[in-house]
Amino acid sequence: MICMQPEATDRSRCGALGLCNFSRAVFLVVFSFGLAGGVAVAADKRSKPDTAQSQVHSIEVVARPLAGFERLNASRTRFGPLEWIGGLVLTSRDRFFGGWSGLAMDADGARLVAVSDAGTWMTADLIYREGRPHALARVKLGPLKARDGGPLRRDRDRDAEAVVLMRGRVGHGQVLVSFEQNHRLGICQIGKNGVAPPSRYLPLPKDARRMNSLKGFEAVAHVRSGRFKGAIIAFAERLHDRNGNHTGWILSGGHAARFALKDIAGFDLTDAVGLPNGDVIVLERRFRWTEGIKMRMRRISSGEISAGALIEGEVLLEANMAQEIDNMEAISAHRARDGSTILTLMSDDNFNGFLQRTLLLQFKLHDEAADKRATF
Repeated sequence: MICMQPEATDRSRCGALGLCNFSRAVFLVVFSFGLAGGVAVAADKRSKPDTAQSQVHSIEVVARPLAGFERLNASRTRFGPLEWIGGLVLTSRDRFFGGWSGLAMDADGARLVAVSDAGTWMTADLIYREGRPHALARVKLGPLKARDGGPLRRDRDRDAEAVVLMRGRVGHGQVLVSFEQNHRLGICQIGKNGVAPPSRYLPLPKDARRMNSLKGFEAVAHVRSGRFKGAIIAFAERLHDRNGNHTGWILSGGHAARFALKDIAGFDLTDAVGLPNGDVIVLERRFRWTEGIKMRMRRISSGEISAGALIEGEVLLEANMAQEIDNMEAISAHRARDGSTILTLMSDDNFNGFLQRTLLLQFKLHDEAADKRATF
């Protein structure tokens, strides 16, 4: 049975059949990921808008709140060390809205920048109500540009997968944008007119040439403190070593040192974010026809990061279709007024708004080690 029930309110409509919300989610996500992630990848690529000739413009985004993270128990807020704060389903009539694969936020969580795999950037104010995400305001979209300021004409050049706020703020600062297909890591200024053309590209590790064109630099983080302060941690979405573990690099001073992250149950790596204490949180995703979509967050402690290391990390959360998830591809972190660390996640709807959703989810990380010693 498929029940077209709103995410945020009126669960009584399903009554004893509350399970129908879960069934609907299973059907929609399994079907949509089958289309977008498996047999019809090529068709999905063609469905992305051509952003080469787009211009910077303002758009309206409608935000609908989620009742909770647990589909059948919306009152549950604690998930191990993470506390559910709130979430939004984001929609817009603008044809360039969607495909969000990377996210970065100001240190106070008030403003964000996102990048899409169609070569678009988005900046917005994140409005809170009673401490929960409530709406997006002052939303602007624009195209990512080539280094000479010209348009990125080929799809393989526009496939942005991560954005990292290296310094400053979204309104005036510097970001790193990672691309796959035509693999590169670009340093860009960001200001009132959005993301500027790259001023330079970072040198890539030689063994990064082995990355599959569609499994490139998806997870990129800035190390905030510790031995490798200032370095970039970069992971391929899927590049296994001879032992079947994920490949990561420490990029610093023009040099690259390789390490490995233990593969747990065949998840792909979709994003990463550095915390003030030097830890890194990695976002992971897995799709199977038999189970639908899964999402996981794993923490790597700063002391584990070193050249040649094999790191397992700590699983903070693993979620499946019993929870409000979609194709979760982006993660960022900021500090709340009480000093706690807030994690914000965003999903890539593959420009398939009928079957998938753009979600923005927030969790508080209850962990003293992550909250102390440094600032974002």
